[in-house]
Amino acid sequence: MSQGLPAAGSVLQRSVAAPGNQPQPQPQPQSPEDDDRKVRRREKNRVAAQRSRKKQTQKADKLHEEYECLEQENTMLRREIGKLTEELKHLTEALKEHEKMCPLLLCPLNFVPVPPRPDPVASCLPR
Repeated sequence: MSQGLPAAGSVLQRSVAAPGNQPQPQPQPQSPEDDDRKVRRREKNRVAAQRSRKKQTQKADKLHEEYECLEQENTMLRREIGKLTEELKHLTEALKEHEKMCPLLLCPLNFVPVPPRPDPVASCLPR
């Protein structure tokens, strides 16, 4: 064998460092206890990740259900607004017709002038 060369079967371990970086130490051979600890840590991490994903899915499902309920409530309220708007139009027309023939409003002794009313429908409609 020549001097300076490693013996056959041995491994030459050198760390090649990039300029400005310190060479990284080579990992030491792991003992069975280290392997067991690593396996337990990975298993624990896997279980925690599953639990986290399940919790995230449950949260997303709950938000989706809440969204659906709010959409239904919104639709119901819009229908109610439509019905109430129609009722307001109908009652406003009935009041206008009544004012045309109301004896109290036509009475000459009635000195209270009736101011013109603004359109109640326009002020109640959503913008």
